[in-house]
Amino acid sequence: MKQFFSKYAAKFLIRKITLILADAFIVISAALITDFILSFSDNSISNSEMIIPIVISTVCCFAFLFIFGAYSKMWRYSKPKDYCSCIAGSIMGISSTWLFNMICTGDSVKLPYFVLHMLLTTVGVSMFRLLFRSAFIDISDKKKNSENNMRTMIIGGGQACKMLLKEIRNSQNSACCDGKTTSCYDPVCIIDDDRNKIGSSIEDVEIVGSTYDIPKFINEKDIELIIFAIPSCLEDERKRILNICSETGKPVKKLPFIGNLIFDENKPTLLNQVHDINVEDLLGRDPIKFDSREISNFIGGKVCMVTGGGGSIGSELVRQIAKYSPKKIIIVDIYENNAYDIQQELTMEYGDSLDLVTLIASVRDYYRMNQIFAKHKPQVVFHAAAHKHVPLMEASPMEAIKNNIIGTFNTATLAQFHKIEKFVMISTDKAVNPTNVMGASKRCCEMIVQYLAQQNEGCTEFVTTRFGNVLGSNGSVIPLFKRQIEQGKPVTVTHRDIIRYFMTIPEAVSLVMEAAAIAEGGEIFVLDMGKPVRIITLAENLIRMYGKVPYVDVPIEFTGLRPGEKIKEELLMDEEGLQKTSNKLIFIGKQIEIDESTFAQRLRELRDAAEKNDERLAINALHKMVPTFITPEEFNNKLINNKSHQKDASEISA
Repeated sequence: MKQFFSKYAAKFLIRKITLILADAFIVISAALITDFILSFSDNSISNSEMIIPIVISTVCCFAFLFIFGAYSKMWRYSKPKDYCSCIAGSIMGISSTWLFNMICTGDSVKLPYFVLHMLLTTVGVSMFRLLFRSAFIDISDKKKNSENNMRTMIIGGGQACKMLLKEIRNSQNSACCDGKTTSCYDPVCIIDDDRNKIGSSIEDVEIVGSTYDIPKFINEKDIELIIFAIPSCLEDERKRILNICSETGKPVKKLPFIGNLIFDENKPTLLNQVHDINVEDLLGRDPIKFDSREISNFIGGKVCMVTGGGGSIGSELVRQIAKYSPKKIIIVDIYENNAYDIQQELTMEYGDSLDLVTLIASVRDYYRMNQIFAKHKPQVVFHAAAHKHVPLMEASPMEAIKNNIIGTFNTATLAQFHKIEKFVMISTDKAVNPTNVMGASKRCCEMIVQYLAQQNEGCTEFVTTRFGNVLGSNGSVIPLFKRQIEQGKPVTVTHRDIIRYFMTIPEAVSLVMEAAAIAEGGEIFVLDMGKPVRIITLAENLIRMYGKVPYVDVPIEFTGLRPGEKIKEELLMDEEGLQKTSNKLIFIGKQIEIDESTFAQRLRELRDAAEKNDERLAINALHKMVPTFITPEEFNNKLINNKSHQKDASEISA
């Protein structure tokens, strides 16, 4: 505190001394100018006669300006009435000089001299403070604002860039740009791959080079922020450019896709639509588009139940279902906190316009689930309830069997018994050639749904949706990486070569809903998720998004594969083929025929072993149920050996 006051006092003293010296200069200059003007008439005085009045007037003006408070005011915040202190101080100072001169020396200095000197001094002192405020203080403010403004590189010299620059220019002296800080954008240069544009300017900002020159101009121009302003950029090109940007270590923001840019009513200005880059933007494909009309026709006016409705997938299902005017939504979840959160969210958004029922129940409890079906009579069931954490289920395999397999069997058979229109089971790519209990249990769930579909009893249509890892879901690597980076800890990756397919939560849920809309019964729907992504690349890109350098600012540690973990996931088994649907990115996997008599017997054996909590017996029964269930060591060694053989073959051919 003492240091703060000392610093403040020093700044105040410097400002006061500056004003005193300036006022002294003004008084002396006014005297000389007065004498020069009077030299054209008979009222001029000699140089010897001027010395004493100049000294006395300087001292008197300082004294009266000080008395009237001209040196104690913050002129940055001055009002018109504050200039009265300058006028009064100047008049009293020169008048006192004249009076002193009259008393001490007689009328040796003529009155016109004092009158004109008073006028010039008053104007000079007042004008200096006005200029001091408008020039020096405003320059200081501009410098301060310039320091707050982030030096920005804009990628893309098209129409979006022009609109963005106009809005930045209009907002630089107004409210903050991002609504969170006092900083705004300071456009320094533009990057565009059209060579004909290089050297030209948009809104006085020069187009300096192509995207390959980004690292060069980041350093040359001392860039602090990059804005990606090509909303309609193709996916491969966008990924290439964003990878270059991420390697610079500078924060990156972007404009949304062109459709969102035009039709987003909540963000009418372009500047408000600039947002941070999400790691999803580096996955190499556009967001999947779905046919909302089919989903609307399917959901509208129906009673929909979502098991596991409080989870990351289940809660997004509930959100999207709510948009299509269902008759009722029933949330079923065993974890009350998650169920409460989504209940409150929808209640605040929709109020009484949405008939929402939130129930705490376990899918393991057949009689409780039967009670729910009988009371609420759902027409569509989305089954998202499951244990999904691979290492945890390796440590507690009985829970995976009870919750995933028995829970799915209970829910699916009750759906058939109560004549539900459609039952949609949410599966995972870990069900394909599983190497862990969780994946094997989900493959068994797929088989249960197919088993019931094959029976062709009742009116229920059974459908399975299968997709890869979901960004941002509970258990996803992204939230873990973010926590580690934000807490200053090393980012942990299990294996250098591990790769995964990724999709966003809204994409996963839209797939589920469109699959349900177009399903006829018995299908496994698979999403074309683009190219798989190396987890190490994902970690490096995320670190760069935080403006840090991988392996330098944030270490990356390899912890080894977890129990049951694959190096590479798959979306299809060897026996499965793909059939196209109306959506070019959604396919139907060919189902493997289920031997109904053998399947039912083995399912009973698995259930009995789980109920006895006999882990060895249950896992053996699970292997019998799922013939493709192998150990992770067997799968990973086979994959690594295949890669080695391919490398050797390529070296020989070379």
